[in-house]
Amino acid sequence: MTVTRAAATPALLRRMNERTVLEAIRAGSPVSRAEISRRVGISKPTVSTALRSLLDSGLVRETQNRGDDGPSYGATFFEPVPEAALVLGLDMGARFLRGAVCDLSGELRARQDIEVGGAHVRELLEAAGELKGTLLAASELSSGAIDGAVIGIPGIIDRRTGRAALAENVPGLDGLDIAVELQRRLDVPVTVENDVNLAALGEQWRGVGQGVDDFVFPSVGTGLGAGLVLRGELHRGHHGSAGEVDYAIEGVDPAAPAISDYAAALAAEGRHATELAPPFDVRAVFGAARAGDALGRAVVDEEARRIALHVAPIAAVADVALVVVGGGIGANGDLLLQPVREQLAKLLPYPPQVQVSSLGDAAVLTGTLAVGLRAALDSVFVKSAERVSRSA
Repeated sequence: MTVTRAAATPALLRRMNERTVLEAIRAGSPVSRAEISRRVGISKPTVSTALRSLLDSGLVRETQNRGDDGPSYGATFFEPVPEAALVLGLDMGARFLRGAVCDLSGELRARQDIEVGGAHVRELLEAAGELKGTLLAASELSSGAIDGAVIGIPGIIDRRTGRAALAENVPGLDGLDIAVELQRRLDVPVTVENDVNLAALGEQWRGVGQGVDDFVFPSVGTGLGAGLVLRGELHRGHHGSAGEVDYAIEGVDPAAPAISDYAAALAAEGRHATELAPPFDVRAVFGAARAGDALGRAVVDEEARRIALHVAPIAAVADVALVVVGGGIGANGDLLLQPVREQLAKLLPYPPQVQVSSLGDAAVLTGTLAVGLRAALDSVFVKSAERVSRSA
């Protein structure tokens, strides 16, 4: 049997060369024409042709700044144009709507947080549209430069229906086709992802998860969800609901009360000295524990036990190297890390390392930008190549 291979067209080869040259410039700039040729193994005339196209499309620009003290011998150097495309990221939560815009270098050009305090999803949608305009004005860049928007929500997107599911923290969100609603208001391509998944990707990009192939990000708040990164990629699972560990733990400890209720029950027993009083606000409880309050410390130990019970099944099955604890309660790393480590050491033969999130409340927003930037770096080249082809 003879296999016939279609010859690569000149247009395809040209685009491949342009992409190769562009990636070389992104990987290390400023860089000269001769240096690009050496790095990628393409002849100087071919590099020159690719550079002309990239310059015409606005993806790269000339610069005389070499960036070090080495000799330049009058050579022209090239660098990417960060403003060639922008990414809009939104973290749509129950208490805050956070937004940011970054350029193709990953540099933050504008950020703003808006307190929303339990607003209905319709109000959040309107606020998202307004926030886009505010961020663009602050960045002093054109709305036409936005390649796309990535939005984190406290729920998942059902793969069968495309609608939000397991999304009870924001009134009106559950069952809504949130991507369509957002696209109407933002007027750009929209990607919607679970907020805890995005927080994990944020830690992988710019947090303590950098360089770690297998880790879990439990976000500890009123409930506990987890983002799972395996072999360097986010693991969503068959239905997109991987990491919803609260459902698993209900079978282990179905009657576990909320932290405030647990603190109230301990106080009623009278076994722990305390200066705390009802309604036993979670922040007050952790603050008291930090000051040495016996009741507060007992509550912290219970929370550490619960976190370990959530994490242990994932760690036992996936054998992750790292646990990155985040979320509102998870931010209390000074109190939680050591007891969580001790609990996992009791439960597992090979307990993972445990660290607190280095990004805090910016983890989800950082993840939105990481996902959007990855897509933008690809699509901006495709769009520019199409424009150049149409004008040729």
